[in-house]
Amino acid sequence: MTITKKTVAEKIAAYLHHEITLAQLVDWSESALMDGELAERDAQTLSSVIARLGVADVRAFGLAWEDCKELLHKLRFSSRVEVVAA
Repeated sequence: MTITKKTVAEKIAAYLHHEITLAQLVDWSESALMDGELAERDAQTLSSVIARLGVADVRAFGLAWEDCKELLHKLRFSSRVEVVAA
């Protein structure tokens, strides 16, 4: 399966929506870099973003909301926050 900007954006969104854990996101990122087929025209951007996600479990890097927002921007996606009553 070819990994596209949309694929990566969906993984980040799944993490932000608590559908996957940080560990799952990191595992996916590591696998994607080693075994994934990156969309050729976006390979440089994809490898950069995926590599950043791959180190998100290291304390020195982490993965804050601002990081996710920046990574989504690199993928040409925008983000928004919606607050709802619990």
